[in-house]
Amino acid sequence: MIRLHVPQPLAPDAAVLPTLDQSRYLTQVMRLKIGDSLLVFNGQDGEWRCVIAEMLKKGVVLRAEEQVQPQAAGPDVELLISVVKKSALEFAVEKATELGVRRIRLVVTHRTQTSHVRMDRLDAIAIEAAEQTGRVDVPMIDEPVKLAELLDGWEAGRRLMFCDETGGEPAGAALQRAGEGPWAVLIGPEGGFSPEERDRLRALPFTTAVSLGPRILRADTAAIAALTLWQAAVGDWDR
Repeated sequence: MIRLHVPQPLAPDAAVLPTLDQSRYLTQVMRLKIGDSLLVFNGQDGEWRCVIAEMLKKGVVLRAEEQVQPQAAGPDVELLISVVKKSALEFAVEKATELGVRRIRLVVTHRTQTSHVRMDRLDAIAIEAAEQTGRVDVPMIDEPVKLAELLDGWEAGRRLMFCDETGGEPAGAALQRAGEGPWAVLIGPEGGFSPEERDRLRALPFTTAVSLGPRILRADTAAIAALTLWQAAVGDWDR
């Protein structure tokens, strides 16, 4: 069934107004008509079955009928990724959403080549990925911040999986030893972390430095590989 993310509150008989683009998708692409059903979520009120109640010149009106899935949070893992090329960053955001991350934090490192990011584009990609994967939330995406500032304000109790291209313990074994709990996965830029950044990261008490294998991976590939390993070791894939 079609799924849409909307900003409005969802409750019995609530009127829901999709965007103009969403309305066009429903009526012109999917050819839905009055009385047809679809699923809607807003990240706060769970997932609801709605019906098309009205078809207007500038959109449609949906009516919420019943909650089909309660609101639930995904695994408590964040992706911290250096700002990389547009296509690679968009791909990483899409796949990270599909893999269940709760938050994506964009990072500026010593070797980050650009800090310009279209946040609205990344938000749209995350929303579409959430719609397609069945999750009832959309990950928050933070504006780029310098790595040093992020580490200075680190959240107590959250472990950091530092994917170090120069080597480390195999990720699967390191994760299983460290155990469950709130985590973040850190992926660096195309040129890797600077020696100063690497030394600081390895010295932090909450950091687990890991290797993603014998090959040097692109940032977007590394993000997918690291999150897959995290999910398999301490995530929600077996739940």
